[in-house]
This record gives sequence, structure tokens and C-alpha cells, in this order.
Amino acid sequence: MDSSFDVIIAGCGPTGAMLAAELRLHDVRVLVLEKETEPESYIRIVSLHVRSIELMAMRGLLDRLLERGRRRPAAGLFAAIAKPAPEGLDPAYGYLLGIPQPVVVRLLEEHAIALGARVRRGSSVAGLAQDDDGVTVELADGERLRARYLVGCDGARSTVRKLLGVGFPGEPARTETLMGEMKVGVPPEELAARVAEIRQTQQRFWLRPFADGAYSVVVPAAGVSDRAEPPTLEDFRQQLRAIAGTDFGVHSPRWLSRFGDATRLAERYRVGRVLLAGDAAHIHPPIGGQGLNLGVQDAVNLGWKLAAQIRGWAPDPLLDTYQAERHPVAQDVLENTRAQTELLSTGAGPQAVRRLLTELMDFDEVNRHLFEKITAIGVRYDFGAGPDLLGRRLPDLDVHQGRLYGLLHRGRGLLLDRTERLTVGGWSDRVDHLADPTAVLDVPGVLLRPDGHVAWIGDDQQDLDGQLARWFGKPAS
Repeated sequence: MDSSFDVIIAGCGPTGAMLAAELRLHDVRVLVLEKETEPESYIRIVSLHVRSIELMAMRGLLDRLLERGRRRPAAGLFAAIAKPAPEGLDPAYGYLLGIPQPVVVRLLEEHAIALGARVRRGSSVAGLAQDDDGVTVELADGERLRARYLVGCDGARSTVRKLLGVGFPGEPARTETLMGEMKVGVPPEELAARVAEIRQTQQRFWLRPFADGAYSVVVPAAGVSDRAEPPTLEDFRQQLRAIAGTDFGVHSPRWLSRFGDATRLAERYRVGRVLLAGDAAHIHPPIGGQGLNLGVQDAVNLGWKLAAQIRGWAPDPLLDTYQAERHPVAQDVLENTRAQTELLSTGAGPQAVRRLLTELMDFDEVNRHLFEKITAIGVRYDFGAGPDLLGRRLPDLDVHQGRLYGLLHRGRGLLLDRTERLTVGGWSDRVDHLADPTAVLDVPGVLLRPDGHVAWIGDDQQDLDGQLARWFGKPAS
């Protein structure tokens, strides 16, 4: 039995690959198991939101993603209501990055492998048993592996979650939608005019130009074939004719899929030495494009905490803060996607609410609140009483070494000290220290966790030492 791993990750999607990289920043021995023998080939475009873009910058990955993606205005995110992004966003990150999902996965996988993670394709989890010392993982071919921890990043139908017996309560899909990429047979001007007309009353419909002459097509799937079967091009033609009166001459599909509006949240994110992340822990409608982002953010929250547990310096409650922090965030995403789904309905009641909300979003406070909810830059973890900045992510400030996020590539904590009197003392093996009185910050000092969230604010060394111990364990002797 191979027992050379600290962590086995089931699933090499965006969440699993990001988690593997985060663990490798702390020299954790990682094996990623992926049941598919080859990376997915179809080109599904996803959007990285502001918070995920910031996290990629924190790990030195953003430039590689920008080379392969397309920036779009960060507008109209909530229920596709056409409102601009609020003012004051950092121009370095204040946009949507449209990028093919296989490109994101490949870059994150390459990043994890470059850091020393191992990835085995064609391998899937079939069984597990855990004890006080670790987890025994049985593969579909009967091979057994041993690790100290197992993390299920294996999607909505997670085998790991089912083997754990963790409940996945919520609502089944009520509506289904077809989504694909294909070419069209009508002039762009004619198509754009017809789409604009239809979208005045049918928000779950669009044809948007993509690349190489192809269009992204989204159309309600009501009454189309068996949901257990992959959709066909004829299904798309049928639904386009029903809604638009024409199928726009669609042809040459690149990929075709369907999705529902099922909404479910795992009752627990951790059972002993087994944890869940990404779609294995939560599913929701794709409205607002939050799914991939939510999973990547799970990984960045979990990675350093699990690494701390394995390296032996984690305070006792640290690993449990993963569920305490991320479960409410997922719950909020489920709630806002439920609300957006209602606002996309063609019924008279939902449309009346949509018109009212459209008016309310002309108030900056309302628009900003909904924008921050969708992009996750409004997330605030409960670290106890304190200033509003406590528990929030710190924007990418100007510091004398350039930009703040450039100092977080190694996934360590950071003390940003404008007083030049503070110290990280015996925590210097886990926390970096930047003394910079010129930092553009209106408080004397902040302690950042590896995920960029503010864990402490102030100028008192004794108070700082208490928070260093809270998040980073006992100081080195």
C-alpha cells in the first residue's frame, strides 16, 4: 500500500488543482486523482470574478490567465440587470475575465505539478476508511492508497461525499436550460436585433458572439428530450424556433450541454480526516457565474489550514474554521442564485419585482451590495468584534516594494506594519513582515492570513502576538 502522501485530492478540476498548488506551497505531499484519462476538450467559457482574479494575482498566476482570456466590463452581473459596476474598483482587477474552463484547469494543474504535486489520470475513488492516523483510499481498480487526509473535489455527484454519508439537502431542478457553442447562418446585425428584442421578456435566452465565428447559445430546455440524455443540435433548433420563431441557421456545434437549477449544500464540510470542497460541497444555478469562483475560493481558504495541520503548527480549532467560514458563504451564493432565478422568470409577479429592483439598483449602495455579493469581494468572515475591515480581504495596496499581492506568492501570512515597531518574532517561519510607513493604509498595522483576509488591526505588540498564536500556532522555540 502506497503511503507516501499527506493529502489525496479526488478530482482535478479547478478546485482540486488549486488546492493541490496551495498545499505544495507548504511542502505538503499531494496526490490528485482524476477519473478522466484526458482533460476535457470542449470549450466552455467561464468568468473569473474580481475576487478570484485577486487570488490569482496573489499567487502570481494572473498574467498567464490574462494571456488566454478576454477582459469584459464587470457589469450586469446580478440577474443580468444592466447596471454598471460601482465606482472605485481597482482597475488592475475590476473586470470579468472570460476564459475557457479547460484553460483554467490546465494552467492550475501545470502550476500544481510545477510545485511538486502528482496527478494520476484514469483513477477514481471507490471506497474509503479512516482511522486516527489517516485515510485508506480504495481505487476503482482495487489499488489501495494511504494518506493523512482526503479531500473530495469530485463534483456535484461526489463519490467521496456519498461514501461519507454526508447529507446534501436542497431542491431538485425545476427548470432546465440548454447551453452550447455553435455557428449561425444569419448576418450578425439581424441576429443582434432579434436577440435584443427577445431578451426584453425572456432573460434565459441569448446568442452571444464568441470566437472564430462561433456563438454562445443559451435557451430554455422545456419539453426537450430526456434530461438523462445529452442534448442534440436539433434540440437547440427546436427551442430556438419556439422562442424566436427561427433557429438562426445554427450549425457546426463545438459542444452542447444542459444545466438545471438544482440547489444543494452539504450538511458538513468535514468528517474526521475527510473534507469536501467545490461542487462536492455545494451546487446551484450558474446564474451570475459564481460556481468555479466559489470552488477556487474554497481551495484557497482550506489549503493553508490543512497544510498547517499537517506541518504540525495549526492551533486546535484552525481546520474547523474552514467549514465555519465557507459554509455560510456557499449558503449566501445559493440564496442569491435562487433570487436571481426568480427574477429571470417570465411570470408577471417576478417581472414586477425585477422592474422594482432595477429601479433600486440606481442607488449606489444597492448596486454595490449586489455587485460585491456576486464577485465575493464583500465576503467578511466573523473574527469577532472590531473595525469593519476585520475579516475582509485587503485590496492590493501600493507599498514601497510595488504592490501588496506580489508579497503573497508563497502563501504565507503577512504583517504590514506602518509603525515600524512591530515584529512577528517566533512566527517568522510562517509570517512575513513588511515595515512600510508609506503603505496606503489608514490603520497602523494589519495581519493578513495567507488567503489575504485581515486577521488583526492595530499597533499593540501584545495584542498582535495573541492573534499570531490564534491563526499561526505556537511560536518557534
